[in-house]
Amino acid sequence: MRLHVTVVNILYPWNPYPMGQATTSRDRTKPYHHGALRATLIEAGIALAREGGPDRVILREAARAAGVTHSAAYRHFTDREALLAEVAHHARQALASEMRHQVARTSDPRLRLRAVGTAYVHFALAEPGLFRTAFIAYPPAPELPPVALPTEECGPFEILGQVLDEAQTARLLNPIRRPGAEIAAWSAVHGLAGLLLDGPLPTTPENIEDSLERVLDAIERGLLTL
Repeated sequence: MRLHVTVVNILYPWNPYPMGQATTSRDRTKPYHHGALRATLIEAGIALAREGGPDRVILREAARAAGVTHSAAYRHFTDREALLAEVAHHARQALASEMRHQVARTSDPRLRLRAVGTAYVHFALAEPGLFRTAFIAYPPAPELPPVALPTEECGPFEILGQVLDEAQTARLLNPIRRPGAEIAAWSAVHGLAGLLLDGPLPTTPENIEDSLERVLDAIERGLLTL
């Protein structure tokens, strides 16, 4: 008996990838994605600043520490300066946090002004890398009148200004001396911090406190009523 067989050609889509590994051209060209990469790069930059100050903050080094290629880092920061600006902002906020902590320990306007200077110098000695980085990418002073900021957003300069305003309200600071008082006080403590960090002032605990007291006394005599 003859069998009548009909041959049917079945088209089966061939997949060159093993089961479960199929992909499309869209998937193959999907860009690198790391949801927290920007924050990770900033953290790496902060660590680099702590090690060696602003010169140590290099985008390629931050990318290496984050475990990504430098091309991936460039998707979040256009260049080194952009990363350095973020790290400098963090450094200023860390300094401001220490200043707020010290100021909050007293309600006496005179002592609060001394607390600002004390916190500034102590931070510089405890975190020299961050201190040197803090003002390396400082934004220009606004041309408009100052705007009141939430306390947690105030930087070192704003905190100093607030404390000086308190001294004026308490009639410890003559309104005639108030304009530019931030510059005089800031220059004094910043200069002291630099001389302690880079010499030639001695840095034993006793010498540090003696130098600090002398500078704070000079600021007080120059700005406040005795």
